[in-house]
Amino acid sequence: MSLITIWLAAITDIFWGDPNYRYHPVRIIGNAITFIEKKLRKYCLNDHALKIAGIYLTVLIVLGTYLAIYFLIAIINKYSHLFATFISIFLIYSFLALQSLVDAANDIYYSLKNEPIAQTRHKLAMIVGRDTQQLNEQQITKATVETVAENSVDGVIAPLFFLFIGGVPLMAAYKAINTLDSMVGYQNSHYKAIGWCSAKLDDIANYIPARLSLLFITASAILLKLDYKNAWKIGRRDCYQHKSPNSAWSEATVAGALNIQLGGGNYYHGIYVYKPTIGDDMNTINIEHIQQANHLIYGACAIALVSFTLIFLVLKFVF
Repeated sequence: MSLITIWLAAITDIFWGDPNYRYHPVRIIGNAITFIEKKLRKYCLNDHALKIAGIYLTVLIVLGTYLAIYFLIAIINKYSHLFATFISIFLIYSFLALQSLVDAANDIYYSLKNEPIAQTRHKLAMIVGRDTQQLNEQQITKATVETVAENSVDGVIAPLFFLFIGGVPLMAAYKAINTLDSMVGYQNSHYKAIGWCSAKLDDIANYIPARLSLLFITASAILLKLDYKNAWKIGRRDCYQHKSPNSAWSEATVAGALNIQLGGGNYYHGIYVYKPTIGDDMNTINIEHIQQANHLIYGACAIALVSFTLIFLVLKFVF
C-alpha cells in the first residue's frame, strides 16, 4: 500500500467529506447484512439457533467484504495499476468519516445558534440513539460532543489503524465489523442472540485503536493549548465508565481536555438508562465546546495519520 495513496484519500475526505450516494460501500455492506439476517431468521426460531446464526452472519459479512475488496483491487491491478490506485483511493476515502463527523457536529452547532430548538433536536436524532424530544441546549451540546469523541475511533482512528496493518481489504473488513455492530449489536430481545458475535468482534477490533485515542487526543490537546494534563488524567481514570470496553477512552480524554462532564443517564425509546458520568464538572457545557471538540478530533486524527505513517516508514526501513 502506497503512502501517497493513503494521504490522497485522507486529503480527499477533508475536502469533500463522506460521499452520499446509493451504492456507497458501507451501504452495500448494510444491505448485505439486512438480506442475510432476514434469511437466517426464517430458519432460526430460538435463541440458541440465532446465536449460531450470528456467527454465520459475522463470518459471511466480514470475510466476504475482505475477499471482495481484495479480489476487486487485484483484478483491476492486472489491467491498470493506475486505475487500481484510483479505486483504492476512492475506497479509503469512502471508509474514512472524519469530515462527515465534523460536518454533522457543525450542523448541530449552527442549528443551536440560528434555528428553533425543535429543529435542532430533530437533527440530533439523526446522529444519536437517545431520545432527543425533551433535550435542552446543554444536553444537546453534550450529546454532540460525546458523538464526536466516540466516533473518532470507529470513524477514523481504527480504519486508519487497520489500513496500515493490512491495506484496503482489512480496512474494509473493519468497516464491515463496525457496520454489523451498529445494525445488530444491540442488547435487546430482538438482537441480543443474533448480534452477540458481531458485538464481541467489534469490541476486539476496537481494543487497540480506542486506547491509542488516549495518546492521540492528549497530543492534540497539547497542540491546541487545551488542558492536556487533565485529558491524560481523566482519560485514564474514566476509561471504563461505559458499558462498552472501548467507548469511554476517547470520551473521557475529550472531557478531560475540555474540563467538562460527559456521560450520565439518558432515555432510549422512552426508557431511562443509567450511565455513569465521565469527567469532572469543572466548566459548564456550552455550544462552543462542540467546536473545541471538533478541533481536538481533527488534531487527533492528523496525529494518528502522521504516527502510523512514521511507524510504517521505520518498519519498512528496518525490514
